[in-house]
Amino acid sequence: MKFSIKKEILLENLNKVSHAVSTKNVIPVLAGIKFDLTKKGLTLLASDNDIDIKVFIDKKYIDNIEEEGSIVIQGKFLLDIIRKIQDGIINIEVIDGLKLMLYNDNSKFNLNGIDSDEFPNINIEKSSNPITLDKKIIKTMVNQTIYATSNQESRPILTGINFKIEKDILECIATDSYRLAKKRIKLDNPVDNPINIVIPGRNIGELVKIIDDEEENINIHIFTNKILFEFDNILYQSRLLNDVFPNISRLIPSEFKLIIDANLNDLFNVVDRASLLTSEKEKNVIKFETEGNTLIVTSNTPEIGRVEEKLAIKKNNDEEIKIAFSAKHMMDALRTIDSKNVRILLNSEISPIILNTEDNDDLLQLLMPIKTY
Repeated sequence: MKFSIKKEILLENLNKVSHAVSTKNVIPVLAGIKFDLTKKGLTLLASDNDIDIKVFIDKKYIDNIEEEGSIVIQGKFLLDIIRKIQDGIINIEVIDGLKLMLYNDNSKFNLNGIDSDEFPNINIEKSSNPITLDKKIIKTMVNQTIYATSNQESRPILTGINFKIEKDILECIATDSYRLAKKRIKLDNPVDNPINIVIPGRNIGELVKIIDDEEENINIHIFTNKILFEFDNILYQSRLLNDVFPNISRLIPSEFKLIIDANLNDLFNVVDRASLLTSEKEKNVIKFETEGNTLIVTSNTPEIGRVEEKLAIKKNNDEEIKIAFSAKHMMDALRTIDSKNVRILLNSEISPIILNTEDNDDLLQLLMPIKTY
């Protein structure tokens, strides 16, 4: 294998594929990136047995292809070198079968490689009827829900995001059993058969990191135990979680006794300041109490101190409420709402807290209250 390529082109594509490079090193070859050079171009492939990423660089972006071939190179060292080497043309050459020489006019690096035959045979296939979505929609849906996934492996299904499609409605749901996030969008083209899958949160989070903000589409190919995202020059494949996601519909009340409208930024800042005097062991507990059109936010940690904040609000009736919850959970939910104002829907001090906006109910955030007595 021997070719020349501009640093910025190689680095951009290595950064994409590196999201699937294994850091656990259970299988040493999975800590590497597979290079496969043909007359058509260069394919980069990485896998950690959970995510597979394949990137293709067309020959028109490669300055010179002298000799075809393949090799696996340790991802971490390769990326460090490419990031720090001088800008311009980089020459890459395999010598003696398993040695990779990387050089330009001023620098030369020799890296030990691994036989490409040792790299697992990754089966990346496409379906005949993919779902097509705009990149920005995918990024928005994931960013507005992923925070609510669980990081506890005791219930693996809750570490993922549930994607459900019924006809032309796509719902994206995440919950750790203490909070819940649900985003809904209408598809341009309805699907024939309902889809109900769960994608590991870490995997879909890594996907979002490499999706740019260009107004282009992603083709989504769904299989029994895996999902493939096809966009730009990238094929991004993830396994699916094999379990039944809990039915969250029963958790969301259909009617509410009290509806509060508040300025989103002001509410966030009030909660943020109130949380300053909370401690992690107390779950960052703060309390809401209404008095007419005033919301009183307090926190009290005996060994630290007490804080009280007031905020002007609007209510739909004269009902009053006292309720306590995690300040962190509230701020995480508020960060996902893209609006000037936020709507808080309540029933009682032991019922779930619902957050959405007056003009858009496609995004719903739920928090479970915390008993303080």
